[in-house]
Amino acid sequence: MLLTIITFFVVLSVLVFAHELGHFLTARRFGVRAEEFGFGFPPRAWGIYKDNRGKWRQVVGAKEVADCPSTVYSLNWLPLGGFVKIRGENGENGNERDSFASRSAGQRAVMLSAGVAMNIFLAAILLSIGFMVGLPQALDGGLGAGASVSDRKIQVMEVRKNSPAEAATLKIGDVILAIDGRQFSGYEDLQVYVNAKVGQPLNYKIGRAGAEIEEKITPELVKETGRGGIGIAITETGIVRYPWYQAIWQGAKATVFLTWAIIAAFYELIKGLIFGQGVTADLSGPVGIATLTGQVARLGFVYLLQFTALLSINLAVINFLPFPALDGGRILFLIIEKIKRAPVKREVEGAIHNLGFALLMLLVLLVTFRDIAKFSAIKNIWDKLF
Repeated sequence: MLLTIITFFVVLSVLVFAHELGHFLTARRFGVRAEEFGFGFPPRAWGIYKDNRGKWRQVVGAKEVADCPSTVYSLNWLPLGGFVKIRGENGENGNERDSFASRSAGQRAVMLSAGVAMNIFLAAILLSIGFMVGLPQALDGGLGAGASVSDRKIQVMEVRKNSPAEAATLKIGDVILAIDGRQFSGYEDLQVYVNAKVGQPLNYKIGRAGAEIEEKITPELVKETGRGGIGIAITETGIVRYPWYQAIWQGAKATVFLTWAIIAAFYELIKGLIFGQGVTADLSGPVGIATLTGQVARLGFVYLLQFTALLSINLAVINFLPFPALDGGRILFLIIEKIKRAPVKREVEGAIHNLGFALLMLLVLLVTFRDIAKFSAIKNIWDKLF
């Protein structure tokens, strides 16, 4: 549990810090003053800055800094990611040249989008490094030239409802090590073997999170395929490695593919909500993501690297949704400003963003309670505490 908590906070801190760094760098690029840029969330513990005479000074605690014409670089008491305080970010000081509010709508849109862009860029870096050292990948698609593959496995990619596999508690990501003591060189040979054993109990040896589990499962005739099976989709996976110059391209390509896939998933999710089809995706909040992070960390560093890249893309896509309190919501107000040729009143926009933030926190709270009920280890701790 301690490993899970520490790993989750480290991963989340990297993602949030990269996001805020994007806002900070673009603000500086456009000549907008970043009053403070720090690691962790306020209150401030310690900081340094250049005073009016260009000398570096330090500040202890959260007191106001009056003689700083640029940026206070700080360490804060809540060690979770980072934060940036940009002058005029809420519409104030619009008549001052170094204020966010004084910039054109286009420049403000770029500054607001920079956090999202930095999360996408971070994912590309992580995946590129991953392909240099070797990343887990499905082998049923074409691999790039120069790829080397090791540690081949047959893994479960899907478990159908009301199937023998579901009854045997097989899970996505399980590795099929052997059936009846027999190992298979590829998933096609395994499918042929299972098809020939319809109605006969088979002894599956499953690898899961470093442990081996044995389950007796009886294949049945699957109507959709006309073949025998236990209700799973399987694929062959392996650790794929590229030379460094090819790994950079593969990392960028994988980032584009994953970003598009996540956008498509959100589109289907939102469409289902609008048309009354319900939520078909399995949503997780902070507790669920923390639990998954711990599980992935136990698989190894490259798995955690890949998972962090995926979370970074998710954070980027979510932040770019046109919902109040998110970066995408603030960009939506810039679009409205361009259409009506006048900014929305600060009080109105602020109230809408506050309402959006409250709704997001309510959603996080609801999903968190569901996660507590779903993950037994978290539920046991919750029950002991409360």
